[in-house]
Amino acid sequence: MQDLLNIGVIGLGVMGQRMLERLQGHERLRVVAAWDANPASVAAALGRWPQLPVVANAEAVIARPGLHSLYIATPPAAHIALSEQAFDAGLSVFCEKPLTTDFAAGQASVERIEAEGHRAAVNFALASSPGLALLQTTFGAASRMPMGALKEVELELAFSAWPRPWQAGAGPWLSERAEGGFSREVLSHFIFVLQRVLGPAAVLAQRASYPEDGKSAETLLRAELLADGVPVRISGRVDTSVAVPDHNRMVWRTADGEIELRQWFTEIEQRRFDGMQPPSDPVSLRAATQVDQLKQWVAMIDGRSHSLPGFAESLAVQHTIEALLKP
Repeated sequence: MQDLLNIGVIGLGVMGQRMLERLQGHERLRVVAAWDANPASVAAALGRWPQLPVVANAEAVIARPGLHSLYIATPPAAHIALSEQAFDAGLSVFCEKPLTTDFAAGQASVERIEAEGHRAAVNFALASSPGLALLQTTFGAASRMPMGALKEVELELAFSAWPRPWQAGAGPWLSERAEGGFSREVLSHFIFVLQRVLGPAAVLAQRASYPEDGKSAETLLRAELLADGVPVRISGRVDTSVAVPDHNRMVWRTADGEIELRQWFTEIEQRRFDGMQPPSDPVSLRAATQVDQLKQWVAMIDGRSHSLPGFAESLAVQHTIEALLKP
């Protein structure tokens, strides 16, 4: 039997509790220390897992003897500082996105990781998706283009409200333009996929609309990008007429057919003009993504090769997102 890997968790809100749920019963990963600045979040987590080892503060999590990795699920402003403290303690880091909106601090952290050999990744869940693997084998640099040359990519996002109902307890930052908004929280996952497959994307045109209060996050985004010579069109909106709380659809189109990925890549259709592949099974795709994510986290902690996006790749995603959000 392989050794257990001890995890510290900072942030027990929605994302932190989702990760705790996934870690239950894992063969190697176990949570040995947890903390959140919000007593209500701590109480909610203890209500679900009474034996959760909650400690006094973030420093106590990082200083926990025998810790191997730190999972950070706080609002973005704390990500870099907590990561740096974890590196000081010799820990690997798995951090929620966005990594940061402070590019100078983010770049300094990237340079430290490269210089000192730290292990760090950001939680873009689609990194472990079979849908991303399909796109890489179909359109990536090493692909033989089985569906022909890629002609265009189309991405559509829509929300009946922002934040989404299940994010109500996340705090006001999520609804504010300084660090929140659907582009940083949701669009970033798909920009990650785009840039992982095709490389850096250049923003050719964009229009972001904001409420007049000067504080709230974007309600509309339209943009045109270019990635490896391929045009990319993005449409995102918050609209009470949207039938579902969270709609997303990404289409990769060639002259011979297209691949359409919906609802976080849990629905995949490959269409060729000479026939159609059977539709995917959403349950099995979602399960495969979650299992692989933890597998890759273990590989990172062990110092082995993994597919999780590092801080440099994640910072590149954030550069694209911030360029899209200019008023």
